[in-house]
Amino acid sequence: MSRPPSFAVRHGLPGLVGSALIAVGALGIGWLPLTSNMLANPLVSTLRGTLGGSLAARAFVIIGLAVLLQAWLLLGSELLAREEHHTAPPMRSIFGVLAFWSAPLLLAPPMFSRDVYSYYVQGRVFGEGFDPTTTGIDVIPGWFEDGADPMWVESPTPYGPLFLLIERSVSGFVHPNAYLGALAFRFVAVIGVGLIAYYVPVLARMHGVDVDRALWLGVLNPIILMHFVSGAHNDALMVGLVVMGLALAAQQRCIWGAVAVSLAVTVKPIALIALPFVGLLWAGREGRWSDRIRSWFFAGIALLSTLACVFLVADAGRGVISAAFGTPAGVLTWLSPTTAIGKIVGLLTTWVGLTDDATPALNVFRVAGTVAALVIVVVLILRPGGRSPVRGAALALAAVVVLGPVVQPWYLLWFLPLFAATGLTVRELRAAVILTAGFTVHGMIESSTNADNLADVADIITYVVAFAVVIVVLLASPRERRLILGSDTPRGLLPATDTQRDRAAAMTWPP
Repeated sequence: MSRPPSFAVRHGLPGLVGSALIAVGALGIGWLPLTSNMLANPLVSTLRGTLGGSLAARAFVIIGLAVLLQAWLLLGSELLAREEHHTAPPMRSIFGVLAFWSAPLLLAPPMFSRDVYSYYVQGRVFGEGFDPTTTGIDVIPGWFEDGADPMWVESPTPYGPLFLLIERSVSGFVHPNAYLGALAFRFVAVIGVGLIAYYVPVLARMHGVDVDRALWLGVLNPIILMHFVSGAHNDALMVGLVVMGLALAAQQRCIWGAVAVSLAVTVKPIALIALPFVGLLWAGREGRWSDRIRSWFFAGIALLSTLACVFLVADAGRGVISAAFGTPAGVLTWLSPTTAIGKIVGLLTTWVGLTDDATPALNVFRVAGTVAALVIVVVLILRPGGRSPVRGAALALAAVVVLGPVVQPWYLLWFLPLFAATGLTVRELRAAVILTAGFTVHGMIESSTNADNLADVADIITYVVAFAVVIVVLLASPRERRLILGSDTPRGLLPATDTQRDRAAAMTWPP
């Protein structure tokens, strides 16, 4: 009698098929620099240069994302329905599934964003002696041929000095091959994913959450594969360092935790939000106000020391704060609730004649959302009772994203791994699953309507096809329907045993 396939193979192969389809589709609608030799490849030229090939590439991506989403749902359904007395799959099997799902995307053209080529050109800017946080990429001849998005041509980069050093190193090593640069930046992003995968289980155990379920939601999530692996966003490194820093601080290795979060700040300054929660972990759950203030002071010293060292090595990044606030805010996206509401109200005020355009209302709602987010963050820092500091960091990052002026799909990943590690109720878990499905639809639409190749399918057709495919996936079998409706998750991602509840209580600060 033949042995049944292992857990990794049984769940890894379906997702591998989905990722492989995405990788093939990326040859047709993924981002390639105009200087890439791949454009002369017969398969690539067919997928990009003929109507049939272009439509086939779009179909590969949509079907691949649907298969990957279903593989993720089926894996979650099995893990969540598992009884507590049953043996959980070993972590190496979960990591095996992650490797299966990621492998086809590692060498494929970037999808869902071309930011990775901006990283490459910014590295060239730095290599030419300019500070990318004060100088746009337009100072570099041939930036467009290298694949950078014209949207950012005059915008200074909002990235910190550590990532500037990475950009310069990569660009100097691979120039003039921009595509090889994209693959190198993907390797950096995969390091970030590796940090998330390593430290989410550490936090999950400490919060009494099943490790396999936390990994399923916070690491194997299709959005991670779409935007951190395929899209190669530097947010992966930032999030990996934040999760690492919080995990080290939760283990009372607080100095190193503060340094890790400080390094995340030198990738993207928004990571600074997590540092006060490292201070809370440093002070301890029984710490008084004096202990907290002292811990925040030491965390601040660690931050300043780390920043000073990295800035001295880089000798650049002086404009990062103004760029961090100004550059992303130039994007108008309906994914941001404050921007969407402000735009709608602005259109109404313009229609009735109160304003000349939507800008005043848009600015009011954006500023109000930012202020509200800052108030929430301050309250979470100063009143930590009833939750763990790691949970507080997740809530703070979520508030900044939801109420911020700009929301990109990968911003969800700033806080989702932390929520997965600290536990979710049935309703919260269902919302996370639906959000994942929704952003998968968004990826289908973006890849099909904004691709830089021969034919653009009408937006309305793409929306209908993407929504129809995902609805079919979500309701394809009783297991998926039970997962969405919550009947397979009687406790969500919450502690179930006395030991797990004791661990969660030890991480919860008293009121």
